Amino acid sequence: MADRDFSKFQKKVIQRYYDNRPALDEQRLAELASDLYLASDKKKPKLWESAREIMERLGTPLSRIEHVMKTADPSQVAEVVKDIQSGKIRPKPEKKPGDESGQAPK
Repeated sequence: MADRDFSKFQKKVIQRYYDNRPALDEQRLAELASDLYLASDKKKPKLWESAREIMERLGTPLSRIEHVMKTADPSQVAEVVKDIQSGKIRPKPEKKPGDESGQAPK
């Protein structure tokens, strides 16, 4: 991807998005749990793939992800959300764009 020159305002918007991404992912995973209950068979594969990606971003152990995907049970996704909300699963720190040095951008 080409380097882009973002305005100061745009940089702040991007920064806030990545600062809040774990909370956004947690909310999206909860929504996916209910969507999986209601989805048609045609839409379920895409929803399950989205759930997998979000669980990976949130730091869910790989063995737990594999179990949830193998059972294909939306209640298992809801249990993951419950564990995230209770603190049993903690989001891993995410590397932010422009953070190659390990320091937060200013």
